[in-house]
Amino acid sequence: MSERRRPVDRPRRAALDVLTAVRTDEAYANLVLPQVLRKHGLEGRDAALTTELASGAIRMQGLYDPIIDACLTKPRLQAGVRDVLRLGVHQLLSMRVPDHAAISTSVDLVRASVGQGPAGLVNAVLRKVSRRDLDDWVAEVAPDRTTDLLGHLATAHSHPRWVVELLAEALADGDRDGGGSGDRDGDGTELEALLAADNAPPRVTLVARPGLADVEELEAAGGTRTSLSPYGVVLAGGDPGGVPAVAEGRAGVQDEGSQVVALAMAQAALEGRDERWLDLCAGPGGKAALLGALAAERGAVLVAHERQPHRATLVASAVRALPAGSVHVLAGDGARPAWVPGTFDRVLVDAPCTGLGALRRRPESRWRRAPRDLDVLVALQQVLLDVALESVRPGGVVVYATCSPVRAETVEVVEGMLGRRGDTDEVDRFQLWPHRDGTDAMFASTLRRRA
Repeated sequence: MSERRRPVDRPRRAALDVLTAVRTDEAYANLVLPQVLRKHGLEGRDAALTTELASGAIRMQGLYDPIIDACLTKPRLQAGVRDVLRLGVHQLLSMRVPDHAAISTSVDLVRASVGQGPAGLVNAVLRKVSRRDLDDWVAEVAPDRTTDLLGHLATAHSHPRWVVELLAEALADGDRDGGGSGDRDGDGTELEALLAADNAPPRVTLVARPGLADVEELEAAGGTRTSLSPYGVVLAGGDPGGVPAVAEGRAGVQDEGSQVVALAMAQAALEGRDERWLDLCAGPGGKAALLGALAAERGAVLVAHERQPHRATLVASAVRALPAGSVHVLAGDGARPAWVPGTFDRVLVDAPCTGLGALRRRPESRWRRAPRDLDVLVALQQVLLDVALESVRPGGVVVYATCSPVRAETVEVVEGMLGRRGDTDEVDRFQLWPHRDGTDAMFASTLRRRA
């Protein structure tokens, strides 16, 4: 008689589906997750469990994989088996799941997804993992902190080493560039705080779009006001889509740092006319919706420009509740603009970047980027910043922004431009950080064309 198998736990099966899609289809976890939850009919606590399992296992694989490898007698694993083991290790070391539950559900999961063959291996590896806590495993698999600080922090906090090196450089230069305190003592304390913040799930932050919603309405839905943006509210829990203002497009989900960048563009002092605004890289539309609402209140018009048609469609959806005619969505190549130079009074260029300032929000992104990406992105950022400056009239303002703190794509792009051009002044610069400000690590520089 064949062995009677237990039914596979649905949240864990769903989490494995997310890991598989990210690995095999290069899917983005935050985009595939809602589809998987609907497929498995998961809501409430089960949906939250799936989200934590999938996001945590993907985010922390830089630590979990060395732990798994330390428990193997043979170094090679099927990719699907490793995915199951990552989920099991996350439960054992980073969640309050009893050992027996984490191990038995993982064995059931690998039987259902891969087959009976690796069930014994999964059981043996996870039993070995369960004999130590997280700190003991870090001490076992990470480089020694005293002789290789960056290597230790990279493994302990599951970041590629090259990313840790760039983040350390950005923090160390913080004082000079107005970005904050830096890591003056050199012991890695602030760097470690930043890496830990990258691994903490971000808060769900809403924005009340001016003229359409106010923060009091969002507070009544269970939110708490943010400190940096007058339009921001942190949602205590639940599905933001269930908030009426969000469902109707009068409010949206938007990181507070992103709100602050949009406000920097809208509030910068300029000389003369203030009627024509441009969001040069508008997709997926969060900043465009906030800017469009602010523009409408002032009688200005925003052009929301996006290269990729499918992202332009997302922009159109984001601004759907704004007054007719206040936003024009345009799809095209930002490097070859369709408008004449000097058309706009205000321009925002939130340039494509490595996204290393938003790692907490995109768990897979740290594993997909490579140092060579910087060269390609910096070249594009330089082109887009020049286009933005040509698009603004003399006396107008441009805000250059990235969701990255890396010097090569932030201050060095701006300073290189200032060295090339003699008609532009920098009037302000800021760098936000997740461990200090509770936001993505947004960089922004406000520039003015001389009248």
